Amino acid sequence: MTVRVMLISPAAVAVREARFGDDGPLDAAGLRRTRAAGRLPAAGRVLTAPSPRCRQTAEALGADAARAEPALRDLDAGRWRGRELAEVGASEPDAVAAWLTDPDAAPHGGESVRDAVARVGTWLDGLEDGRVLAVTAPAVIRAAVVHGLALPAQSFWRLDVRPLSLTELTGRGGRWNLRCGVPLTQEQEEPPGGAAGDRGHPTSPAGTQSS
Repeated sequence: MTVRVMLISPAAVAVREARFGDDGPLDAAGLRRTRAAGRLPAAGRVLTAPSPRCRQTAEALGADAARAEPALRDLDAGRWRGRELAEVGASEPDAVAAWLTDPDAAPHGGESVRDAVARVGTWLDGLEDGRVLAVTAPAVIRAAVVHGLALPAQSFWRLDVRPLSLTELTGRGGRWNLRCGVPLTQEQEEPPGGAAGDRGHPTSPAGTQSS
């Protein structure tokens, strides 16, 4: 049997200074973009990360009954949470550099990249067969891809997850295949050959997004 996991990144807010763990509610423009994005693919289970942005994105896409899943929470930025990237970079440049290059580093006192990958990987590997749809933060989607494809943890920051895009991981027998970056405005067709999917620059910190 096969498990098909469809991960949707939430809508972005209006352009502003990037902040760590910026998971506040969507603004009016973000809600409009989400409602115009398209339809959700069918799934037996529909989940969302606990953050307001992910919950609102799920609701705006028509998934009013999505269940909050704690394992899909954003990467914990510890004492940096809510602070601007530019501010932290100016006051703690060595700490930020370590965090972006060393997957075991957690200078903010929160979660390291490797810890986040392990958390999301445990959730991914524990899923039962069927189709699962989840709205979750870009950092969680990066972690799922790193785990599913057994990539080096250092590749985490090199995966670019666009707002309101769909990333699919399809697993059978402990092996995961990837189909990534599919806009919700496109038809969600089964790729050639069944559920295998398409195979396959540094991005902003966890919880930050751009339009």
